[in-house]
Formats: sequence, C-alpha cells, structure tokens
Amino acid sequence: MKTLIVIPARGGSKRIPRKNVRLLCGKPLIRYSIENAKALRDAMHLDVDVAVSTDDEELGGIVRKSGVEVIARPAELATDTVTLDPVIYHAVRYMEDHKGIRYDTVITMQATSPTLRMTTIGDAIKYFEDHDYDTVISATNKPHLSWGVDPSGAYVKNYDKRLNSQELPPNYIETGGFLITRRDCVSESGRIGNRVSIFEIPEDEAVDIDTYSDWVLCENILRRKKIMFRTVGKRAVGMGHIYRCLTLAYKLTGHEVIFVASSDSDIGIEKITESNFNVIKTDDDCDFEDILIREKPDILINDILDTTSEYMRMVTKHVGRVINFEDVGPGAKYADAVINALYEKGDKLHNEYYGSRYFCIRDEFLEEEPKEFAEKAENVLVIFGGADPSDLTGRLYSICQRLHAGNPDVKFHFLLGFAYPYSDRIVTDEDHNIYVYKDVKRVSSYMNRMDLAITSQGRTVYELASMGVPAIVMAQNEREARHVFAGIQNGFINLGVGTEIDDETVISTIEWLLSTPNVRREMRRLQLQKDFSKGHERVIKLILDDTDENTEG
Repeated sequence: MKTLIVIPARGGSKRIPRKNVRLLCGKPLIRYSIENAKALRDAMHLDVDVAVSTDDEELGGIVRKSGVEVIARPAELATDTVTLDPVIYHAVRYMEDHKGIRYDTVITMQATSPTLRMTTIGDAIKYFEDHDYDTVISATNKPHLSWGVDPSGAYVKNYDKRLNSQELPPNYIETGGFLITRRDCVSESGRIGNRVSIFEIPEDEAVDIDTYSDWVLCENILRRKKIMFRTVGKRAVGMGHIYRCLTLAYKLTGHEVIFVASSDSDIGIEKITESNFNVIKTDDDCDFEDILIREKPDILINDILDTTSEYMRMVTKHVGRVINFEDVGPGAKYADAVINALYEKGDKLHNEYYGSRYFCIRDEFLEEEPKEFAEKAENVLVIFGGADPSDLTGRLYSICQRLHAGNPDVKFHFLLGFAYPYSDRIVTDEDHNIYVYKDVKRVSSYMNRMDLAITSQGRTVYELASMGVPAIVMAQNEREARHVFAGIQNGFINLGVGTEIDDETVISTIEWLLSTPNVRREMRRLQLQKDFSKGHERVIKLILDDTDENTEG
C-alpha cells in the first residue's frame, strides 16, 4: 500500500505569529509532526512519502534540513479563507506527478499537534488497514450538556435529559491530529468517504495549538516525566516511606506517577490504592528490573532505606535519573541525589542533601496556624505513626491511666495510625480522661490544639514543630534514634529508644513538662524558628533536575 503523508503548514498565523517555526521545548513546532511521520515510516516499514505543503521560505528551509519533500503552496491556497481540502488535493497531485505514481492512502497530519505520539498514529493506520473504512479521523470523546441556537436566535438544548457526563452519549470532537483516507476520496472539495470511523485518542495527545494557552499546555505536556516511586510499607518498618512518597506524588501534578512496592507491603499497598495511584507489586530486584524495562520511567525515586552498589548499578542502567531517600548504604554514591531530611549533619557525599530544609511537610500543616501558648497544659497528644511497630502506643495508654490520678484536669488524646494493629485494645476511657481517634484524615487539626505531645522520632516531629507543640520523643528503633532533628536544640526532649526506657522515666518527664510552662514556652520558641514551607519545593526541583540546589549543602 503506497501512502502519502501531507503536513500542511502556512507561514502566517494571526493568533500566534510564525507559530510553525517557533521553538517549542527547544525545537520548531513543525519538527514534531515531521519526526512523527519519519518515525512512523521507519517503525512500521511502510511505503510512505512525507511532504510539507507551505508558502513560507523559512519554514521550507527547516523542512528540507529534516529530509522531507517541500511542496510550494500557491498563493491562492494560502489565504485565511481556504480550507484544507484543496491544499491536500494540490499536494497529492503534485507528489503523484513528481513521483510518477498513484497513492493508495493519504494521511493528513497537522503541524499543530506536537503531543500526538507516533505509536498512536501507527495504531490508527493498523485500524484503518484492518477494517473496510474509507476514512478514519482522530477525535476525543467529550460528552457535555450543550446548547445551540435555532433560526430565530433562541437558545435550545442539544440534549433530551440532564445527566452526569459519564451517562451522556458519546460526543466525538475532531482533534486535527490526523485524517487517514483512501486516495479515491481526495478531491478539491473533500477528503472524507462514505464509510467513516473515529479513532479515539487520549486527551493529552489531542491538543491542537491555536492559542497561547494551547502553546503553554503543550509545553507542560511535552515536559512531563514518567516518575516511579519504589517504596515499602509494612508493620516492621512503619508507614513513613509511604506517606512521604504520597506527599511528593500529590505535588507532581502534570507528571505520570507510578508506584512499585514489595509484595509484602500489604498496608502500604492498601494506602497507595486508597489514594488512587497505580501500584505494581515486586518480589525482588530481578523482578523489579523487569518492571523498569517494561515501564521505562524517566525518573526513579527509591524510598527503601539503604541500597547496595549492585542494586544501584542495575537501576542506573535503565533510568536516566535516580533519587534516593534516607540512604546511607554503599549504593548511595550512585544516585543523582540522596535526600536525608532526618539527618542534620553527617559525612556529606557530593550528591547528598540533608537537614530539615528538605523535609516535605504535608499541605495541611502549612494551612493550619499554631494556637496561642497556654500556661496550663491541659491537652496531651500521643501519636506514634501509622504502624507503631514497637507498640509504644500500648505502653503510653497504661502510663496515661496512671498519670490521671495526679493530673485529673489533663486530657490525653491518642491518634492511632492507619496500620496500628491493636486498636481494639486502645479505646476511649473517659474515667481517665483518655480519648482515642482512629485513622484521622487531618492530623494538623488535632495537633494545633495540644499543649504537649509524646511521639516517635520520624516525620511526626517535624509536623509537631510546625504547630509549635513541645514534645517528648521515644524512638521506635536504633536507626530512628539517629534522626537528630528531635533534640533539645529544636524543642524536643529525647528519651532515646522507646523499648529501652522504663515507665518511671517517661512518667516523671511528662509530669515535669506539665508543671514547667517556662520550659514548654522555650521549646515552642525553638520549634517555630524552623520554616518548612519550602521543603517540598526544594525536593521537587531536585527530583526534576530543575534547580541550582546541587551547589548547596
């Protein structure tokens, strides 16, 4: 089957002057359609000629450098009022006379559809070949309640019944991306045969640049990255990795985000799925390599703690940019950036960014305001993360029951995490002023009512600091105890690893802070000196390699 691809491209454009030769993400707009057409010819091994019909000398020069035929469009076919039908007919006749052949199929590809993928056009050509259609047109399905105007000028409904969009009948809008038709259907007055079908294309490939808004939208689409998070979330390691990845994923609007989690990350996978992100399960690094080969991400984010050199050498073979979180393993040196927000100092690698300035706080903590300081502490928060693998919650429940006798006016508020397994045991006990809340969706609205908190040594300490809540810290394990932010210099009393602390020490520390407002006031002052508002912005720039941050420590 002999095919001609015609790309019509005038030099003039009223809304965006000279748009076909303007640089879009580094290359002239016309180049996108030319490269698609040439790649299509090579990938599908089709007998295809490619030609650009233009009235513009500069544009013609760009086309010739691309190795594509230039058809000089007559002036009478280059006015604003001329439709594409006579332009395409002229191009077909010219190429047939020039080549001494007759084409079987003619494809019109617009120069103004830079986001259209070659694979999509290839699928459409195969669809055309496999069916007995005269013409196949690219379109998107956009069902909407719409109105028209009758001959009298009155507005009239284009529908019988008001329904939700998903219940409305299909409403296909031509995109201009491509029109595939039999040669016999091409004339000066038309290109569409009797047997017509629609080839539906994704909305992000359907942009036809006509206005500056379209141009900006295309720039954003073309710069979009496929970003893969590899993470873990299970009782033994907690949910901190999952929550951090979700916080970043919400910020990466406009990019394609996909999660990969270990098969045993049952609670993590549940949370990711609940958050409406795609998640792929992986069994081991060999299986993960297969996923990388199949999915071809532009950026990989490892939030799995320490990596090995072997693992990092493997992933860097398949991914152009790799970012690791909290990685102090031998593989860290192979990453493009290692972000260790929980460590304030250390032996800095050339690619390491550490400290609270890189902590990605959730939006809710930027929206809430810390409450006024209270001389008398009446509300104490107990919060040990999403999973609390050491069950410090259970210990504090018993401790708070004991504390009630000497502090009858103090209320103890327990926030149980999404994955905490013993929630049946930790229940509200009003006799001891204990109140329990499960899987709270907006933690900040509870934190900013508290006078004191008891917590573990993960990301929660940053959230408490942002709300100015003095806190006693008990680490879940030895690794967590190395997170040095939760120290007296930032407004925390750090008791060390929770399983190594006796109850009497915890009780005496709580009672001391309840009775010393001056100490709590100073702790609060130290906490509120920290500014977490730009952390996610710094990290996103590092992920996308859109920053000068790599010169900073």
